[in-house]
Amino acid sequence: MKPHVSPPAFRGRLHDPRTATSIGRWLGVAFALCFVTGLISHVMQHPPAYAADLVPSRPVWGYRLSQGLHVASGIAAVPLLLAKLWTVYPRLFVRPALRSVGHACERLSVAVLVAGAVFEVSTGLLNTAQWYPWPFSFVPVHYAVAWLVAGALVLHVAIKAPEIRAHWTRRSPGTLALPAQDGPDRRSLLASVGAAVGAVTLTTVGQSFTPLKDFLLFAPRDPDKGPQSLPVNRTAAAAGVGRIPDEAYRLVVSGPRPYTLTLDELRALPQHEVELPIACVEGWSKSARWSGVRVVDLLERAQAPDHARVRVVSLQLRGGYRVSEMGREHARDPLTLIALRLNGEELDADHGFPARLIAPNRPGVLQTKWVGRLEVTA
Repeated sequence: MKPHVSPPAFRGRLHDPRTATSIGRWLGVAFALCFVTGLISHVMQHPPAYAADLVPSRPVWGYRLSQGLHVASGIAAVPLLLAKLWTVYPRLFVRPALRSVGHACERLSVAVLVAGAVFEVSTGLLNTAQWYPWPFSFVPVHYAVAWLVAGALVLHVAIKAPEIRAHWTRRSPGTLALPAQDGPDRRSLLASVGAAVGAVTLTTVGQSFTPLKDFLLFAPRDPDKGPQSLPVNRTAAAAGVGRIPDEAYRLVVSGPRPYTLTLDELRALPQHEVELPIACVEGWSKSARWSGVRVVDLLERAQAPDHARVRVVSLQLRGGYRVSEMGREHARDPLTLIALRLNGEELDADHGFPARLIAPNRPGVLQTKWVGRLEVTA
């Protein structure tokens, strides 16, 4: 005779719908902000062909803001997700496991939502540290699972809407039916969760919101650390470039009237200085002073049509993003440069010596370093 196994008993309080609803509201805001800004980042990194000319080049800080919010909201979601899971996990042991078709749909949505949310938060955090201990490509998988989580979240909210409505405020009927003595403990728990969210945000957001950089404790990047006081993601050695001799460098510009420039010829052209941020998908960003030749001047010399797009080709031998595409907005923006100097100094090899692209409102991975070709396309 098999021994009877009783489900575990949960005698701790606050595993209730009011606590779950309160934390769920904050978590929903964090997920929604993370999802929307993630879509913005994905479109700006991988714009559809029909929309390439619609990606705006202004405001110059646009991508810095959206990606900073994306990473900050993702990090803030970590303590919120943990608190939410703690609140609802006793329901995993409710028997019978499936009571109806509606209950089965709810369980399925919860399973997908929890698995997807944990996956998105954990892989996103590892991406900020540039550690990829998995065999798949991060960007497309992270993007696809984000849609899966969004769909599961909408389904879950729709199924739980009556319960959420009943516990939305302190005076809602469902909340009033709960033990009154739990109120102070619930408020203490919510205050603690809020404090945890504030703490992880304060100690990480300085990597993109530089006025708070002195509070950085847990962010993987300090925006002041790196060659010429600016971080780098890919070094010249990692890209297989090394230090390119001045006399060996050539910039090839294709178009109706193609031409080639040596480094000395590029330096002899009118130089312009702009202040633009580098904003990377990992969440760090910093503004710097860049000087070089305007891309629009190079295009006009090649007699490129006004509507032309530009393919920027790097001299790097390995690694992703060797080629980036620019729509008309970025190619014709007077702030878009083939930069030769950074903060008044010649570019360091790790920052793209002898020449790199710098453009407003553009992801850092598309600010191509070690530029060798500008190819005018239709």
